[in-house]
Amino acid sequence: MKKSLGARTIAFPTPAWIVGTYDKEGKPNLMTAAWGSICCSKPPCVGVSLRKATYTYGNLMERKAFTLSIPPEEYVKEVDYIGIASGRNVDKFAETGLTPAKSDLVDAPYVQEFPLILECKVIHTLEIGLHTLFVGEILDVKAEPSALDAEGLPHIEKVKPIIFGPGKSTYHGIGKYLGQAFSIGKRT
Repeated sequence: MKKSLGARTIAFPTPAWIVGTYDKEGKPNLMTAAWGSICCSKPPCVGVSLRKATYTYGNLMERKAFTLSIPPEEYVKEVDYIGIASGRNVDKFAETGLTPAKSDLVDAPYVQEFPLILECKVIHTLEIGLHTLFVGEILDVKAEPSALDAEGLPHIEKVKPIIFGPGKSTYHGIGKYLGQAFSIGKRT
């Protein structure tokens, strides 16, 4: 019999994404967000949920654009700092030594050092409770060539994304390969 844990925000996997925005003065800002997921195929969209109290929330409401920079495991300390500090008080790019790159499609910066970038325009917002869901249409995905496989697509073992463990607030890497989707479950 399973043990009830109550209504809690525990689901796996949960990403550790870096949301990039500009503030009213055009200063680039970063925020670590774990409440996010792909939410539509056509048009391609992601959803990310933020609290109104965050600096990034105001930037998103103002600019209607953001990027998601997918950090690799080697940047876990920077990812944690970006989630702890507020852009109201510090320049997170300067503090972490990361490089802001200006998107050529949306009014938002991304992290140059990270291997996978999604450039998004806000197409919907939904106030849920403590968080507001921002749905961003993905206008482009940019990837470092070193993160691509032979077919030219991002390879999870080359990107090495960080996974957040919401129950105990921990960071993890990815696990081993299990099989090909839409194939291993076929009945012969």
